[in-house]
Amino acid sequence: MPELHPDLRHVSTLVGTWTGTGRGTYPTIEPFDYAESVTFGHVGKPFLAYQQRTRSLGAGGRPGQPMHAESGYWRFPTTGRVEAVLSHPTGVAEIDEGTIEVAIDGALIMHLTSTHVALSATAKTVTSIERMLRVHGDTLTYRVGMAAVGLPLQVHLTGTLVREYPD
Repeated sequence: MPELHPDLRHVSTLVGTWTGTGRGTYPTIEPFDYAESVTFGHVGKPFLAYQQRTRSLGAGGRPGQPMHAESGYWRFPTTGRVEAVLSHPTGVAEIDEGTIEVAIDGALIMHLTSTHVALSATAKTVTSIERMLRVHGDTLTYRVGMAAVGLPLQVHLTGTLVREYPD
């Protein structure tokens, strides 16, 4: 694997695979729990490649059927700024922009808000997305807000993931 691009040193803690569980809620659906895997990778260029996959929770809390996926790129164009370009198999594509900072406790915190949400002809109407990620040590927590199907922006997903280490 190539060396991490120098412009990404401040976010090197993101690189790797994170796994855990999350919870989804929205007024139009029954609340649900899921297993999740997120990977931030790199190819030596000044961006991170992103893949996210969720599965239902089966018997004994083991991952079951595939549920959702996202993929895209995270960019860090200037100090304190972050951009994400993400696509969903549901026909939604989002461009998010926001801030990145290091908290007093050393946690990396990102707040992003969609600047553009594009929809295919058959996608459900999504008008806004907000994301918050916090990485502290080997734990990544997040919250995703969504405004969709005529409803205002509200929390849709929350989760806690831990860093996987290769054997």
